[in-house]
Amino acid sequence: MTYSAAMRPDPGSLIRAARERHVLSQQTLARRAGTTQKHISRIERGEISPSIATLSRVLAAMGERLELHVVPGPRDNRSDEELRADFELLTPSERLEQTAALSRTVTELASRAD
Repeated sequence: MTYSAAMRPDPGSLIRAARERHVLSQQTLARRAGTTQKHISRIERGEISPSIATLSRVLAAMGERLELHVVPGPRDNRSDEELRADFELLTPSERLEQTAALSRTVTELASRAD
């Protein structure tokens, strides 16, 4: 099963989906992964966030492999023309909202400088 960054699955959802695909109980998965059922349950409920190593180990216990890929994100330093073109695609209410947010940010920065 492939999840993309746009889907933003949390670790608990990944583990639960894989466990259900393999028709395993939390207890069986915990035994295979060398942990406790309580630990698996807490991960699945989002109470704790496992390390990459733990996530990989739990998935491996079900015969699955965790793969992480880095992909380019949006550039931070876009040209004025690119920014203007993006701004023009916004609806009037989105433009107003973006302008108000910028105004609040600038006002906050100015107050900190005093």
